[in-house]
Amino acid sequence: KASSDGANFQEVTFEGYGPGGVAVFIECLTDNNNRTVGVIRSIFTKKGGTLGTNGSLSFLFERKGVFTIPKGDLDPEEFELEIIDAGVEDIEEESDVFIVTTALEDFGSVQKKLDELNIEPENSVLQRIPNDTKELDTESSIKFLRMVEDFEEDDDVQNVYHNLEMTSDLMNILENE
Repeated sequence: KASSDGANFQEVTFEGYGPGGVAVFIECLTDNNNRTVGVIRSIFTKKGGTLGTNGSLSFLFERKGVFTIPKGDLDPEEFELEIIDAGVEDIEEESDVFIVTTALEDFGSVQKKLDELNIEPENSVLQRIPNDTKELDTESSIKFLRMVEDFEEDDDVQNVYHNLEMTSDLMNILENE
């Protein structure tokens, strides 16, 4: 989201808790750290959360590589056998894609294996995956997700990760808003 006009950008992360005690990990790219800190702190304060110290929540999230691979005419069993040796931890099959998860250190080897197989992923990113999730009642969940939206609207924010359990009830409400 951040634009490049020759300014020096730096990566900064923020950790804290939102309403209901849900953990939040925010990755930013900024050319003005003071502005970004002010905006992030303000959103936490206005939305009933608390900004934590860096490193205070990192143990709740694990960095993983996540690849989204179009199924096309891939044979699921053959694909799984080929890719698993590259260090894949998990393969989820959805209607038209495979979601492949790897440990951070295996991200490159999986990318290399996909290249060897001439498979172009739709998406390949490093994400912070929560080690466990926290379930809230629907009202608290929506309040928390509104805070996440506020973070995501800031131009400096690149990614927002959280450990809110996205229940089927909550997903139905969000789809009908």
